[in-house]
Amino acid sequence: MAENNSVRYDIYTPTNPQGLDKDEIIDFLFHQLDEYGDERKDIAKCIDYALSEAEGKGGSVMVAREGDAVVGALILNNTGMSGFIPENILVYIAVHSSQRGKGVGKRLVQMAADNTTGSIALHVEPQNPARHLYEKMGFTNKYLEYRLLR
Repeated sequence: MAENNSVRYDIYTPTNPQGLDKDEIIDFLFHQLDEYGDERKDIAKCIDYALSEAEGKGGSVMVAREGDAVVGALILNNTGMSGFIPENILVYIAVHSSQRGKGVGKRLVQMAADNTTGSIALHVEPQNPARHLYEKMGFTNKYLEYRLLR
């Protein structure tokens, strides 16, 4: 995997949200996540949660850019819990198709791990090829997930 040195990485947090164009990140994630994504309004709620200074909330938004173009984005939410539930959940990550296999996704996940405390959980579909990256980075799969949707 070739590292792309022309990509710049930025981290936005509740104490440092300046310069983040939320609509740009929402559009990027909506288009790049394809079948693994959610509606724009749900992505917007996730960003708002990550950048909230309210007790029990917070997290970070990490953005990879090549020039002015977004080529990768990650949203990490704090859960406000620990022990029985991981302290953080990696909710969204996407890399532009032109940058896949160049280390952008790995760098974003590593930044998330390096810039937060506590465990990180994520959900990934079994057929998602990114699953192999997470396993290489040390994520394990201990549970099957079931949901009661209402």
